[in-house]
Amino acid sequence: MIYNKLVRDKIPEILERMGKKHSYRTASYDEYEQKLWEKLDEEITEFKEVPCDEEMADILEVVDAILVHCGLDPYEVETARQVKASARGSFKQRILLEEVVEE
Repeated sequence: MIYNKLVRDKIPEILERMGKKHSYRTASYDEYEQKLWEKLDEEITEFKEVPCDEEMADILEVVDAILVHCGLDPYEVETARQVKASARGSFKQRILLEEVVEE
């Protein structure tokens, strides 16, 4: 079976222990970025189908890899999230904006 997708770092080692023939390579910088976005889409789709701790953990793992890839500091991102939530709120009250009338 051909995959051509980003997998967790230990997957080749796990396949080796299982005695499964496989091949892999290291993605280029640009390809890695593209594959991270594809992986995020994949993990979000899986979470939407089966919302559970494990699937959310997969999403967070990919988001963490994106942070590192983009050179962002997780602490600074969390601080920015908190500042934004304090100033503008979060999404917990399920508010849907339907219209703004410009005068």
